[in-house]
Amino acid sequence: MKIVELSLADEAATLRLARQLAEAARPGDVLALEGDLGSGKTTLARAFIRALTTPEEEVPSPTFTLVQTYDCDIGMIWHFDLYRLNRPDDALELDIEEAFAEGVSLIEWPERLGAWLPAEALRVSLAAGAGAMERRARLAGGERWSKRLSEMFGG
Repeated sequence: MKIVELSLADEAATLRLARQLAEAARPGDVLALEGDLGSGKTTLARAFIRALTTPEEEVPSPTFTLVQTYDCDIGMIWHFDLYRLNRPDDALELDIEEAFAEGVSLIEWPERLGAWLPAEALRVSLAAGAGAMERRARLAGGERWSKRLSEMFGG
């Protein structure tokens, strides 16, 4: 497993990280966005989606709809917010298996998926940093992501 730890000084740094991840994304990728409320998960997801669609793309939070989809050159992007999911099996009603097989999936609150979260998902954990706008990011990826993370961040 490849692990990268980053300090994101401000929101602009979070947006840059999102664009880097978007450039490396491939169909079938799952990004598990972990962190407390206000940690920057939705900010990162919006920037990721806009990097693959258009900078003007409207990207509402899927808090109430649970999922939003977007077409882009590499296929469909599925943005899930599972905060309100009652049981892991409820994700099947959201076509999550199709998303995992064919699209790029961004999942906020991935722990709600339980065993449905693919083992090869890139875990992107965000937490508050020392400064008001600073964030800490921890990226942990298995075989599917190890080489890409090394190319992006060295090591």
